[in-house]
Amino acid sequence: MLDRLVLSDFRNHDALTLAPARGFVVLTGPNGAGKTNVLEAVSLLAPGRGLRRAALGEIARTGAGGFGVAATLADGTEIATGTLPGAPERRVVRINGAASAANALAERLSIIWLTPAMDRLFTEPASTRRQFLDRLALALFPGHAVHAARYDAAMRSRNRLLGEEHPDREWLGALERRMAEHGAALDAVRRETVVALAERLAAQPAGDFPRAGLALEGWSGDAGDLAEQLRTGRARDAAAGRALAGPHRVDLLAWHLEKDRAAALASTGEQKALMFGIVLAHAELVTARTGAPPVMLLDEVAAHLDPARRAALFARLGGCGQVWMTGTEQALFAEIGGDATRIALG
Repeated sequence: MLDRLVLSDFRNHDALTLAPARGFVVLTGPNGAGKTNVLEAVSLLAPGRGLRRAALGEIARTGAGGFGVAATLADGTEIATGTLPGAPERRVVRINGAASAANALAERLSIIWLTPAMDRLFTEPASTRRQFLDRLALALFPGHAVHAARYDAAMRSRNRLLGEEHPDREWLGALERRMAEHGAALDAVRRETVVALAERLAAQPAGDFPRAGLALEGWSGDAGDLAEQLRTGRARDAAAGRALAGPHRVDLLAWHLEKDRAAALASTGEQKALMFGIVLAHAELVTARTGAPPVMLLDEVAAHLDPARRAALFARLGGCGQVWMTGTEQALFAEIGGDATRIALG
């Protein structure tokens, strides 16, 4: 959990220092005050592009040469990330003052989030659901980010090579072996995450948030299978301009367990409730598996819930470690009571 957060030239915040306690951290203020910007800053303390998936060059405050996000964790670890003047798209990461790879952040902090844009997760393209699944998997398996990054890098190199008139076959083989190695590890972690989360959801009693069934659909196999599929599919992949076999071709399926209906066919309210149920169950799974709850970032989660369901949500979140939430009004969080860090912005 975070004991201290410092933002420098981040979006609309030129300088902001927060000292959140454990439990609920409630950020309130008018639209445009920068509440979501604070959550985005926290999300960048994990591997990846954060909850907005923004390009690094878009994040620095207008007129600033770069941005910085620094945090002190409850165990005293100091982590920081940002960009420097003259290199707006190059991410710098430091852990306890030493330069580090971004993927190493996953070993220090588990972060998951839920934003209004994710309400459409079940109707978005499969790539969006894979990104969501990878975020869930990363909280359980910190090494997942390394396999994902290396698989994607090898796949991009192979795609470029296949576009050449006479590609180097030995280099193609090396890239395919790399894709097979990291792709098999990537797929194994995804499947273990889905199975564990689906079992946890199925075992829960029906309550205020409907239970989702989860499964993976699409490619499956081991490293040997993938290496052979890539080798024999070179002509096909060259014509398509992309690899047509591998874990980047899977989709996360979700359905409403009680109604036995695909999540994509559920009402907007049901889809939002299903997302709540998945994220809550995942936080509990991470806590049970690792002994440490993840940091949860929940953007505008209370605005469209009735008082009873808000109270039920806050009751479930009460045992989930440090939970950051945003809203325009303090009244939305009245059911939490006095045990919260309340920060007014703007």
